[in-house]
Amino acid sequence: MTNEENTNIARELILLKLGELVLKGLNRRGFEDKLLGNARKILRPFGNFKVYSRQSTTYIEPQDDACDLDGAYDALSKLFGVAGLSRAKACEKTPEAMLKTAKTYLHDTLMSASSFKVESKRADKRFPLSSIQLSQEVGGGLHDAFPHLKVDVHTPEVTVHLEVRELAAYVHTDPTPGAGGLPVGMGGRAVSLLSGGIDSPVASWMIAKRGVSLDMIHFFSYPYTSPEAKEKVLELAKILVPWCGKLYVHVVPFTTIQETLMRECPEDLFTVLMRRFMMRISEALAKKLGCGALVTGESLGQVASQTMDAMNVTGAVCSLPILRPVIGMDKTEIISIARKIGTFETSILPYEDCCTVFTPRHPRTRPTLAEVEAAEVNLDIEAMVKDAVDHIERVVLAP
Repeated sequence: MTNEENTNIARELILLKLGELVLKGLNRRGFEDKLLGNARKILRPFGNFKVYSRQSTTYIEPQDDACDLDGAYDALSKLFGVAGLSRAKACEKTPEAMLKTAKTYLHDTLMSASSFKVESKRADKRFPLSSIQLSQEVGGGLHDAFPHLKVDVHTPEVTVHLEVRELAAYVHTDPTPGAGGLPVGMGGRAVSLLSGGIDSPVASWMIAKRGVSLDMIHFFSYPYTSPEAKEKVLELAKILVPWCGKLYVHVVPFTTIQETLMRECPEDLFTVLMRRFMMRISEALAKKLGCGALVTGESLGQVASQTMDAMNVTGAVCSLPILRPVIGMDKTEIISIARKIGTFETSILPYEDCCTVFTPRHPRTRPTLAEVEAAEVNLDIEAMVKDAVDHIERVVLAP
């Protein structure tokens, strides 16, 4: 065994279990390569790690003692494309080495448990023992070393996992659930409309989970909305960065358009007219950036602008697909995800956004395309959209 192999076996490492990537056919390699690239990017702040993939498992090996394994583990738990992750200890591929490693590496865990079982996976078919034989041999040794433990093959408090693989054997306990989904970047690129509310950050997270790289767009109506409202939105985007990777937030000056609509158009149609301009500007930006879709946080029937009729009218101005990942979810379901990803507490901070400030007293819930187009007939739509796009402020948020 080389010195390098001895060093790798001596260190603790992280194992990533792939999810639906393993179901991909001839293009699976592309998904795995993207996952490895994304993993390397998010690991940069935590030290020098070797990242590679074999037999549907990705290995994260620290290359020196300066590596922050705790920070790396937390960051990898937000890596889309990973179904589960484990901190593990590598050892030689013998029952004796695996038993010794389990006794030392999992000592505290086993001492605090009351029941256990051993599960083995023999990915290296040259290994002489079957999975059952290996589990029995190591399990017996652990029971002798920790006599207080009861063997429970159905509902054990601790499961000791043994994996015999190509380069070494690995010992760990139950994996932590990963972020799931697909590696960001494999699903194309989209522009996501980000307000200061609860729904749009969740929608952005859900579509990123399907492998989509995102650019954010936010509509800002100073002085009707405060600088604090803008900072709130940027904070929401920062919370999404560990999941989505580097984000560009495109802040659109929207005050002039809203004031024009208030002067020129019927009040009860104001919300849907405003939304149509948001979609036009978002699509113009998307095409400029080479994005293939728009993403919104619309949930069917939640507010006046999210009825089927209203969404039909607002979407009519777009040629790109509009992705609405929370369309069939109720507020309780959306809030549950917002709490999980950490955006909820920021979303409920009491700063108005551009939609709530200009809400009409009695918005139309069933507008028709004909009447909305008639209300826009005297507007110089092209010039209004161009002016907004030309004055976008771009904010870069990196991990």
